[in-house]
Amino acid sequence: MSDQADTAFMTQALQLAERGLFTAHPNPMVGCVLVSDGDIVGEGWHKVAGAAHAEINALEAAGAAAKGATAYVTLEPCSHHGKTPPCVDALIDAGVADVVVGIQDPNPDVNGRGIAALEKVGIPVRVGVLKEQIEQQLSGFLRRVTTGRPFVRLKMACSIDGCIAMASGQSEWISGPESRADVQRLRARSGAILSGIGTVLADDPSFTVRDPDIETCGRQPLRVVLDKDLRMPLSAEMLALPGATLLYCTDDSKRGPLIEAGADIVKVRAVDRLVDAAAVLDDLGRREVNDVLVEAGPALAGNLISNDLVDELVIYQAPHIMGSETMGMFRTPTWTELSDRRSLDIIDTCQVGPDTRITARIAG
Repeated sequence: MSDQADTAFMTQALQLAERGLFTAHPNPMVGCVLVSDGDIVGEGWHKVAGAAHAEINALEAAGAAAKGATAYVTLEPCSHHGKTPPCVDALIDAGVADVVVGIQDPNPDVNGRGIAALEKVGIPVRVGVLKEQIEQQLSGFLRRVTTGRPFVRLKMACSIDGCIAMASGQSEWISGPESRADVQRLRARSGAILSGIGTVLADDPSFTVRDPDIETCGRQPLRVVLDKDLRMPLSAEMLALPGATLLYCTDDSKRGPLIEAGADIVKVRAVDRLVDAAAVLDDLGRREVNDVLVEAGPALAGNLISNDLVDELVIYQAPHIMGSETMGMFRTPTWTELSDRRSLDIIDTCQVGPDTRITARIAG
C-alpha cells in the first residue's frame, strides 16, 4: 500500500475507535479495518470492556474475505489471554497478508509481543501510521499504563474576566446550556469525576451522565470527593445514586455511617494539611481509571495546578464581565515571580453556543 492509502485506511480505523469513547473504559479505544485489493472488506471497533476486540469484530465482518487482506489496527493486537483470546491468533488463523499498526501497546502484557508473534509466522508489520493522532486519542490509557496515574482533565466555566462565581458563591449559570450539555460528554468519557467537599456542600452535585442521547452502556464514572475530615452529608444526592462514591480522607474516624450510606472510604496521607491529591491519583490508577475529570472550586483547582497534577484544561468562557467582587478560577500559593506561572499550549478553541471552549495542555 502507498503512504497515502495507509493514512486513509488508518484514519478510518481511528474514527471507528472513537465509537468506543464512552463505553470501552477501562480498555483502550481501538479500531480495525481490513482491506483487500484497495477495498474495505471488514470493520470493527472495541465496544465494551470484556466484549470482542476490534480485530475480532472486523474479521467477523469480513468473513472469508479476510484471507490475504491487510489489517489496519490503531493499537498493537494483543497476544495474551485476558477476558478474550489473543487477537494475534485470530489474525494469523484468518490468513491476513500483513498488518499496519498505529502504535505499539505499552501495556506490559503486550508491549511488542503482538508484533513479534505476527512477524514470527511471516506476517509483515508496519508501525507508526498516524502515531500522534492515536496517542492523543488514547492519552488516558497511555498515561495510566506508563505512569500508573490517570490523565487529569480540569473543567471550569468562567466569565470573560476569569471569574467563576460572585463573592457570595452564586454561579448558576455562568455558562450556557450548550456548554453544560457538552460537559456531559466530558463526564461520559471519564472513568472518574473528582471534586472537593466544599463543592459538594455548596451544590450537592450528582456527578452523573444524564444526557439520554449519550450511550454509555450503563456505565457511570466513579464519583470521587476529597473530604479530609469526612464532612460528606449522609443526605448527599450522590450517595443515593447507583455506582460508586469514593471519599478520600486523612481522618476516617467518622467512616461508619458513611459506609452504611453507600460510600467507599479511602484514607490517605495529608500534605500541607490537605488530602494528598497525588496519592489519590495513584489509587485511581490502581483502580484502572484512565481519565479523571475535575469539577471543583478554586481551592482544589489551584492545588492541582500548583502541584503539576493537571494535564489538560477545558475552559468554557462565557461572554460576561462579572467585575472585581468575584471569585477567581484558581487559589494558589503566593506566586510572586513570572517564573511561577504555568504556561499553556492552546490545542483547540471552538464556539459552544454563546461560549468559547478553550482546550489547553500544560506546556512541557
